[in-house]
Amino acid sequence: MNINIFELGAVLLAGVFFAIIYFLGKVKKYDFGLLTILGLVFGVAVGLIFKGHYLYLEAIGTIYSHLILAIVIPLLLFSIISSITNLGTSIKLKKISAKAIIFLLLNTLLASTITLTLAVVTKVGSGINYQLASDYKAVEVPAFIDTIINLFPSNLANSWVNGEVVPIVIFAVIVAIAYNKIARNQQKAVLPFKHFIDAGNRVMGEVVNFVISFTPYAVLALIARAVSKSALSDLIPLLSVLGLAYLLSIIQIFGVTSVLLKVVGKLNPLNFFKGIWPAGVVAFTSQSSIGTIPVTVRQLTKKLGVNEDVASFVASLGANLGMPGCAGIWPVLLAVFAINVLGIDYSIGQYIFLIVLAVVVSIGTVGVPGTATITATALFASAGLPIEIIVLLAPISSIVDMARTATNVVGAASAAMLVARSENELDLAVYNNETIGQPDLEII
Repeated sequence: MNINIFELGAVLLAGVFFAIIYFLGKVKKYDFGLLTILGLVFGVAVGLIFKGHYLYLEAIGTIYSHLILAIVIPLLLFSIISSITNLGTSIKLKKISAKAIIFLLLNTLLASTITLTLAVVTKVGSGINYQLASDYKAVEVPAFIDTIINLFPSNLANSWVNGEVVPIVIFAVIVAIAYNKIARNQQKAVLPFKHFIDAGNRVMGEVVNFVISFTPYAVLALIARAVSKSALSDLIPLLSVLGLAYLLSIIQIFGVTSVLLKVVGKLNPLNFFKGIWPAGVVAFTSQSSIGTIPVTVRQLTKKLGVNEDVASFVASLGANLGMPGCAGIWPVLLAVFAINVLGIDYSIGQYIFLIVLAVVVSIGTVGVPGTATITATALFASAGLPIEIIVLLAPISSIVDMARTATNVVGAASAAMLVARSENELDLAVYNNETIGQPDLEII
């Protein structure tokens, strides 16, 4: 077995940083979020020092990602059933579901509108001449009706294995509604089931806390990998797209979210960002909206005062529907880029149609793996644009995906805030830091 000395060096340097994080968390009692940011900074340092040598260190981040993904499905099963049975009435569930969908799609609508405006004004892609890849194979886009049908459960085992969250969510909702219906007249008959679900939900909560306590270490490894594997020569021609994508994500995360919270929710946005930023960091580094659900729910409930049932339901739904980063910003930005690169004459009506398509696509591609690529492909196909041009953005896609995922997660969290606020399920004392909340996670 050949051991690469540089790969080993990257692991050893990371080990030193791991020890520092452990000391600051265990002995100095540093805030969990601060330790997560510290992991990000250390990760950048390791990636720059050991450029191109990330294979050994990558394993640490991969193990963390696997663990996070492993707990998502059982967590959703228990938390959603527990949440809806705690809500008690299907009428309230319908109200919460409708409001959640409205706020999630509103995020996507605003994201796509702002993206279209800035992309057109800045003329992104103009003056760039690329030879389209002749061997590029377009991603197959499932028909809209087929996609809707596939959202509903047919084989829970397959859905679990394939990480298809939406069928699991729908199944959990059906089970919970059935429980509520029986419990109205025969509560004692189904009480053991309720006790099992609630106990399972508590156990899974502890599992989540344990796994998430390793987040600062995983962030270090994942960021080191991202920095280490990126070649500057691949990125220079596409820096305009990369920069605009990040600018749009920042506008969506901080600008749009602030306006919605202030205008619709009558809430101080600063408190929201203070509470949710650890989830944003995890989303940014892990590039997984679904994998970030446990962190998002924890921050919403423990730091922002959102009812746990509402937080679990809306955050889970938001990881699969709406997606302002993957379905709003990225497809529209790529579309305008393609239009300018190819010199296609587009009318105002056609540009507006892109926004409509983005919102529709955000619903039609729910639960499909590779969401950003699929949404872009679906929009290109619907708009009559050459799908093969999507390959031009491949060198920067994974880097942009960090911002896209963070945008998705913050959007889902803000939707949960607005739903909770409108349903009087928000503890304003906790949100405004007027009470002492739960202590931060103990770093392992």
